[in-house]
Amino acid sequence: MSVVLITGCSTGIGLRTAVAFARAGDTVVATMRNTAKADGLHKAAADAGVEVEVLALDVTSDASARSAVTDVLGRHGRIDVLVNNAGVGLSGPVEDFPEDQARAAMETNFWGPVRLARLVLPAMRAQGSGVIVNISSITGRLPAVPCYAFDAAGKHAIGALSESLAAEVAPFGIRVLCVEPGYYDTALSDTVDTLVGQINPSSAYADVNRFMLDFSKNALVNGGDPADVAEAVVAAVADAASPLHVHVGADADAFLELWSQTGTFETFVPAANALLVSEGDQPD
Repeated sequence: MSVVLITGCSTGIGLRTAVAFARAGDTVVATMRNTAKADGLHKAAADAGVEVEVLALDVTSDASARSAVTDVLGRHGRIDVLVNNAGVGLSGPVEDFPEDQARAAMETNFWGPVRLARLVLPAMRAQGSGVIVNISSITGRLPAVPCYAFDAAGKHAIGALSESLAAEVAPFGIRVLCVEPGYYDTALSDTVDTLVGQINPSSAYADVNRFMLDFSKNALVNGGDPADVAEAVVAAVADAASPLHVHVGADADAFLELWSQTGTFETFVPAANALLVSEGDQPD
């Protein structure tokens, strides 16, 4: 039985990953910024006949992250698996996008995983084992498209971080995984609706921003079940031979192949839209 610490568990992939590890018999500490939003997790766990611990953790706060890790180590004596799942979605042109929002997103999407990895590594090195899972996206393997510069930058950065970290910690018996799902039907689809409403119609980039957000919305609502990502995470953690980069979903590999065939976002996006809604090509 492993002790598993997961960030961003109030909804979506994080919630389902917490339940999946618990179903596998592990001790799960599911964290989120606001534990008042844990009702969905508690219901999902009860429906699955398992228990998960809920703990407050804001990945952008040194004090919050340190307190959570100290709490888990104090109560359980070890952390075998860290799943860095907490993240925020954002979209907008580089020229227009508010710098404070871009920095805040990177603080969550990149520095959050760095912060947590640094905190759990001493214990993992001492026990001679551990797995750090960084939940990224297939976006981190594709060239960045318009209006997703900051989102893609975070995903590409997580991929590079995972590769470097893996080489550093392998001598201590610690593995690093970078899980890169395609599109899945999560609460991000609601975020897209919000972003569409925030488009400045006077912006020189309004049309391309709306075009890309429409693509994202289509991809998300036609996406697969986030539970599939959770099961892939559990399986990769259990498999000592798992590759560092773990692609999840039929669309993930299909998008990589599609980009090699198209080469520009103007041709890639329509082809990707057609792929998403065609029968038999839904992410699995």
